[in-house]
Amino acid sequence: MPQETQISVIKKGIKENPSPIYLFMGEEPYYIDLLSSYAEENLLTEEERAFNQVVMYGSTSTIADIVDTAQRFPMGAARQVVIVREAQSLDTQIDKLAGYVSSPSPTTVLVLCYKGKKMDARKSVYKSILKNGVMYESKKVYENTLPLFIKENLEQYGIGLTQKAVMMIMESLGTDLSRIAQEMKKVSLVLPAGSTLTPDMVEKYIGISREFNNFEFQRAISTRDAVKAMRIAEYFSTSKDASPIATVAILYGFFTKMILYHNSTDRSPAGLARELGVPPFVVKDYQMAAQYYNLKQSVRAIDVLRRIDLMSKGVGATGVSVYDIYKELIFSMINL
Repeated sequence: MPQETQISVIKKGIKENPSPIYLFMGEEPYYIDLLSSYAEENLLTEEERAFNQVVMYGSTSTIADIVDTAQRFPMGAARQVVIVREAQSLDTQIDKLAGYVSSPSPTTVLVLCYKGKKMDARKSVYKSILKNGVMYESKKVYENTLPLFIKENLEQYGIGLTQKAVMMIMESLGTDLSRIAQEMKKVSLVLPAGSTLTPDMVEKYIGISREFNNFEFQRAISTRDAVKAMRIAEYFSTSKDASPIATVAILYGFFTKMILYHNSTDRSPAGLARELGVPPFVVKDYQMAAQYYNLKQSVRAIDVLRRIDLMSKGVGATGVSVYDIYKELIFSMINL
């Protein structure tokens, strides 16, 4: 079942027929926060929350604390809600919760937020939750799914966006879904429904330059456009937010995929998108770059980027300026 469908089903259950136990776990924190927040806002009325909603933290609570709280009776409401954030902090003793989970209080909804990992399926408590509760695994988000996430986030506000705007947001915010959602909400406050988010608007409202960013720098390097790359490097050298380490990381990912591109047997756009793990509309960037970097040059680019990464971290290059690091990066990549 697709992730968005699972979330919709769980939300519907929370609102219409809540389970006594919810376990939200996994590598991606955004969806865990999304579901736990939904439970906070929809299981009780605003008046009931004052006495019947408790938020606990695994880092400062014991299993005994959680069980004791969960076994209390609600006050003036049909149920109470107990939300345990950072439940992964209790991982070594979480099985002590198995007794409660095997026979949960019918007047309590216990929500466990288990971030950064899955609960071990061999644990007794896991098996009991599987039997008596609802479990959701928030899986790691990959680059090829980001455009849809960004698009759907804006669509809920009635706002569209261009492909260039998508790429700028992806390049700047990466796979930080929480920050992307936050920025899209900010955009919705200034753009009316029916608008289209353009690169100019991204620069104005999100603060990402449409000309001087790592995406444009990557494109300049991948097409051996030294003049454009130097112009962006000059801008980076005066920007407090610019980081050669971040730039190198983005280029490393790009040229790693270039090696996959050259070794791919399926050269169709759909086949390449699957092989590279990127959205189909990004494939053209690799097709263009392949005209400037063959397989051997792409492999050598990885060696260059490793060297520049060490330089950026001060290894063997103490006192070298940010601008000089970018100049060395550009010279080495353009002359492969």
